[in-house]
Amino acid sequence: MREECKHFQSRTYANGEAARFCVLGLAPDQPWSCPDDCIAYERRFADVGWAHGSLVKKPVEKVPDSNVPVDDRREILDMASDIVNAVAPELFEERRLELEEIEDKQRRKRKFWRR
Repeated sequence: MREECKHFQSRTYANGEAARFCVLGLAPDQPWSCPDDCIAYERRFADVGWAHGSLVKKPVEKVPDSNVPVDDRREILDMASDIVNAVAPELFEERRLELEEIEDKQRRKRKFWRR
C-alpha cells in the first residue's frame, strides 16, 4: 500500500492486529498493494492534528500466493459489499429501536424523580 496516499489508513487494535486499507475501497489487493494506476491517488502533504503513536510499525505479512486474477477479486469484494449493504438497513433499524427503548426507560426514571 502507498502509505503516503491521502486515502490510506491504518488501525492497530488492542490484540496487536493491524488493519491497513484504502478508505475509498479502491485497492483490491489490500493490505499488500494499491493499483499502480489508481485514479484517486493523492499524496498526503501534512498530518495536521493527527496523533502518531510511538510504537514500531509491524511489517505487512507476505502476499499470499493466489491464482485468482485481480478482476475476479474485485468482483468478489463487490459481491461481499452488496451482501453487507443488503443487511445494513435492518441492523440500523434494530439499533434505532434499541436506543429508543433505552431513552424511554431513562425518560420514565426522570419523571419519577421530578414528583
